[in-house]
Amino acid sequence: MENFVVSARKYRPVTFSTVVGQPNITNTLKNAIRSNHLAQAFLFTGPRGVGKTTTARILAKTINCQNITEEIEACNVCEMCQAFNEGHSLNIYELDAASNNSVDDIRALVDQVRYTPQMGKYKVYIIDEVHMLSASAFNAFLKTLEEPPSYAIFILATTEKHKIIPTILSRCQIFDFSRISVENIVTHLQHVANSEGIIAEEDGLHIIAQKADGALRDSLSIFDQLVSFAGNTVTYKDVIANLNILDYDYYFRVTDDLHAGNIPNVLVTFNDILSKGFDGHNFINGLASHFRDLLVCKDAATLPLLEVSPNVKEKYRVQSVTCGGEWLLSLLELAGKADYQYRAAKNQRLHIELTLMKMCVGISASPSAEGIKKKIELPINSIIQTPSPVNSNDNPSAQTTGVSNETGVKEPVADLSKNGETTTAPKVSASIPQNPVRPASPIYKKSISINEKLNGNKDKNLSVDLEETAVEIATQFDQNLLENKWSKYIYKLETLGRMSLVAAMKKRKPIITNEIELTFTVDTAAAEKDLNQEKLELLGFLRKELSNTKITLTIAIGINDSSADVPYTPSEKFKKLAEINPAMNELKSQFDLEIEY
Repeated sequence: MENFVVSARKYRPVTFSTVVGQPNITNTLKNAIRSNHLAQAFLFTGPRGVGKTTTARILAKTINCQNITEEIEACNVCEMCQAFNEGHSLNIYELDAASNNSVDDIRALVDQVRYTPQMGKYKVYIIDEVHMLSASAFNAFLKTLEEPPSYAIFILATTEKHKIIPTILSRCQIFDFSRISVENIVTHLQHVANSEGIIAEEDGLHIIAQKADGALRDSLSIFDQLVSFAGNTVTYKDVIANLNILDYDYYFRVTDDLHAGNIPNVLVTFNDILSKGFDGHNFINGLASHFRDLLVCKDAATLPLLEVSPNVKEKYRVQSVTCGGEWLLSLLELAGKADYQYRAAKNQRLHIELTLMKMCVGISASPSAEGIKKKIELPINSIIQTPSPVNSNDNPSAQTTGVSNETGVKEPVADLSKNGETTTAPKVSASIPQNPVRPASPIYKKSISINEKLNGNKDKNLSVDLEETAVEIATQFDQNLLENKWSKYIYKLETLGRMSLVAAMKKRKPIITNEIELTFTVDTAAAEKDLNQEKLELLGFLRKELSNTKITLTIAIGINDSSADVPYTPSEKFKKLAEINPAMNELKSQFDLEIEY
C-alpha cells in the first residue's frame, strides 16, 4: 500500500513563482538575488500557514543553485538542487526553536557557522518559531547575527514578532507575510483538485477558503479531510455537513421573513437550526455577518469586499435590492447587542428569539430601499382635512371626513362616492375650527388602520404619501417632554460610565428656541468638545424619541454665567482645590502624582 502524502506537503511550492499570495515578498527576494544585495539576516513574520518556512527554503535553495534561470529560479537539475530536493544538502540547516530554545543549542549553532561551505556559495541557517528562544539564547545569538561570515545567511521565521527582542529585530530585514485571500486559496485548491482528479464545486471551495481564515496549509488539510469524507466528488452540501457550517439559505430565508415581519416563520426556522445542533450564538453572529454582506452589496465600490462564490454573490445582490440600508443597520445593532449579552443570558434561546421578534417588529418603522411602500397604520385624527367650515346648508354630496362624536357613536353621513360607488364615513358632530390645520406629519399608531377605517377610500384629500411619511416626521413637543428625553439619555450615559458627559448635561436644561431648534449651554470648552463629539448620537436619539426628524441642536459656551466657574475636567478640579488648599500642590509634588485627562 502506497504511503499517503498530505496535500500540504505534496503540493508545497518549490519555486518563487509557485508561492501563493505573496508576490511583493517573492519579487523583492528575486531582485535582491539578481543584484547580489542579499542581507545577512532575514525575519519572516506573519500568520500561520502563509508560506514563511516554504519561502525560506526556496530562498536557500535558489541562492546556492549553480544554474539560476533568467527568472531567478532554481534549476532543479544541478547537484546543489538535487541535494536539497533529496534532503541531504550540507549547506542548509534547519533548527526548530520551539524544542531547541536553550542557550546551549544556539552556541552549538554558532560553532557551526565558523566552517565554510564545502560546496555552493552560502551556508543558510533557517530558525523556525524563533520567538520561542530564551532570553539567554537571544543574547548568545546577537554578536553572530550582527557580524556573521560573508558566506552565512540567517533566516528567522515566527508568527509572533512582538516576542522577539528589539536588538534581534534591528539586525534583520523584516518581511511581513499577509493572510492569503479567499480567491487565491480557491484557485490553489482548484489546481490541487484537478491534479488529483477530484471534482469540487466552487461554492464548496469558497467555504473551505473562508474556514481556513487566510492559511493555505489549513485549507489543504480541510480539503484532504473532505476528500476522505466525500470521495472524488466534493459538493457544497458535503462541505457544510462535514464542517458543521450553517447553510447560506437559512440566512436568506430568515432575512426574507424578517423583512416581511413574519414572526412565526422566523421562530420555526430558528428552531430548525437549533435542532440540527447549531449554537444560537454562532447563528446570531452569522446573521450579523449576513446583514453586513447585504450592506456591502448595495454599492458597487464595496462589492469586492464580499468574499463568496459568484452564485452566492448574485443571491446577495438580489436580496440587497429589497432591503433598506437604515433597516439593515438597525438589525445589525440588534444582532450586535444580542451577541455581547448572550453569555450573560439565563435563557439563551429566549434571548435570541426576543431579538428576532424585535427585528420583525422594527420593520414597519424603517424605510425600505427602492421606494417600496408598506402599510402604515395611522390614528383617525391624523388624517382630518376640512378645507372650509362644515354646516348643514352645504351640498349634501360634498366629500367630508369626520370622527366619532362626544358620545363615542359614529353616525354615517356624507357621501364619499367615486365613480358612482357610495361609501359611508363617520359624521362630524364635534365642533370644528374655522381654519383647521393638518399636522405636519401623521403620528404612527398600530391599533387603527387607515385601510380598515376608510374601507378602501381613495379620495385625494385622504391619501398619504407613505414614502414621505416614513422618512420625515415633525411631531410637536414641549419643554417638559424634551427634558424627560434628555434625562433618559443621561441615564443611558451613566450606565456606560461616561460621567464627564453626564456631569455636563445635568448642569443645565436644553432650551427650545424655535419649535425644532434646540440650544444647550455648557460651562467650558472641554465640555463643548465632548458634547459636539456626542452630538450626532444624541441628536439621533432625540429625533427618534420625540418623533421629529427636523430637530437641530446647537452647543454653546455660557457667557457671564456664575456657573461657568464650576470645574469640569480633572485638571480644573485640581486647580480649584489647590486654590482653596495650597498644600494640594505639595502633595502632588511629593508623591509624583499625575492628573488623568
